[in-house]
Amino acid sequence: MLGEYRIEGRRATEIAASVERAVGSGDLVPGQLLPPMRELAVDLGVNPNTVAAAYRVLRERGVIETAGRRGSRVRPAPATTGRENIRVDVPEGVRDVSNGNPDPALLPRLGPAFAAAAEHGDREPVLYGHAPVDPEFARRARAALDADGVPDGPVAVVSGALDGVERVLAAHLKPGDTVAVEDPGWGSVLDLIPALGLRTAPVGVDDEGPVPDDVRRALEGGARALIVTDRAQNPTGATLSATRARALRSVLGAHPGTLLIEDDHGHGIVDFPLHPLAGVTRHWAFVRSVAKAYGPDLRVAVLTGDPVTVDRVRGRQRLGPGWVSLLLQRAVVHLWAAGTPAAREVASAYRERREALIGALAERGVTAHGPSGMNVWVPVPDETGAVARLLHAGWAVAPGARFRVSAPPGIRITVSTLDEQETGRLADAVASALGPAPVRSYA
Repeated sequence: MLGEYRIEGRRATEIAASVERAVGSGDLVPGQLLPPMRELAVDLGVNPNTVAAAYRVLRERGVIETAGRRGSRVRPAPATTGRENIRVDVPEGVRDVSNGNPDPALLPRLGPAFAAAAEHGDREPVLYGHAPVDPEFARRARAALDADGVPDGPVAVVSGALDGVERVLAAHLKPGDTVAVEDPGWGSVLDLIPALGLRTAPVGVDDEGPVPDDVRRALEGGARALIVTDRAQNPTGATLSATRARALRSVLGAHPGTLLIEDDHGHGIVDFPLHPLAGVTRHWAFVRSVAKAYGPDLRVAVLTGDPVTVDRVRGRQRLGPGWVSLLLQRAVVHLWAAGTPAAREVASAYRERREALIGALAERGVTAHGPSGMNVWVPVPDETGAVARLLHAGWAVAPGARFRVSAPPGIRITVSTLDEQETGRLADAVASALGPAPVRSYA
């Protein structure tokens, strides 16, 4: 089965490491079948539970996949692309409400911003050795963070929120460490963690954010880091309330060694106040991207945190890309100074579209969640069936499997470009796809 390669180890971590070494060296190739757990346990002289734990670690890290009685095999594809492949191909004529994109009509014109930034660059060319953060960018970013109650800390610039999350995790954690993450949560983060050799500890999410008891259990169980979305959580729209933030600060206060990473996903597109958790633990980072308000191609995010964390991120950044283009930073400064688009108007537009769909679904007996942002999360009994039936009805929605670890099934609907006429038709299609349901009274 394994050719000449012999899996070794007495503990689960040793067995998992032996398989990972073999995959890395090519001694075990993609698609290769691993021994049944009981057979390997006999061969190694260990308890079958030890082998089961090793295989579980390998699955969580994306090294192997298990198909019931067909056994466990080395994964044929890298873990980094796993959830990106869980998507719906949108045929011609089908309305796409699956993509998570902002409404292009609500994005600002970038031409004037880049023209101003280019003129600045012509006057003062950026050369090697230049400071990596534009002074005016840092000043405005820090002032906005101060206004939102984010603790004082140095400012770095990264290429989007995910880039910031990855750099902070890599700055503090080592392979095998566990990260507590929202479930359902951002699929890219759920892919990133095993790609870094880290383990995932899912915590439940409701409309007010991560459930404190779940976070407590994860930290007491050994999770070294916690990733929290403050506003417009993807995919559920959850937003930290003041009450929930106090409860989570209390939990984190009992675990001061936890690495806390906050993603203000809704910055510029929501009208809810920010309730940051930062500062409760020794090491923390807060990242705020401009992608949702100004466009996904503007790869700029503000990152602040405790001095040690930010210094490590900057140091590693110097050895990679060096810095995020100051042309991009200065274009963002121009957009900030112009104040367009108005955040309140954008937030209002997305709120009206969310509430219209949630209300229409409620009238048809369908429960949906979407406190903020541009997405609505609909729990469903049969995810695959719901996606297929909606596609047949002319609507492409995002399968919840892209965003889940152990949370119940659901679908994500992006409302950013939904108009009033479409809302009722979509609600009808969702209700039909989910089957008969009792009409609920909201009197």
